[in-house]
Amino acid sequence: MTRFFDLDEANETLRELQPILVALRDQRAELIRLRDRVLATTPGDESAAIGSAGAGAEAAENLRLLRMRMQGVIDQMQAGVVRIDELGVTLRDIESGLIDFPALVTGRQVWLCWRLGEGDVAWWHELSTGFEGRQPLTELT
Repeated sequence: MTRFFDLDEANETLRELQPILVALRDQRAELIRLRDRVLATTPGDESAAIGSAGAGAEAAENLRLLRMRMQGVIDQMQAGVVRIDELGVTLRDIESGLIDFPALVTGRQVWLCWRLGEGDVAWWHELSTGFEGRQPLTELT
């Protein structure tokens, strides 16, 4: 069953959501950095460049540790996404911290729309329009 938010409930929920969204954004950036390091590190290339069997083992260990760190970041991100879902909020974009709150207005379902850096919830859009169709709450009829 979908939970519908009124404006006060959505704004109150932001208190819990903001730190989760900031953490997700930072974790996403960390995951990208780690991925880039993994892609730049291949055990065969390093051992060939250095020319010793020990260097290959060291490179393989570094790669294993990078992958373990990536998995840890992914696990943390999954926990944040699960919490957002438990609150009944829809996460649209991690990088910008874009979320939608389901709401009912005169019997019609709409999304109350918010993203990191904004104050209180001040935007809405139809179910079919997405972020591009955002309108100020003052135009919600």
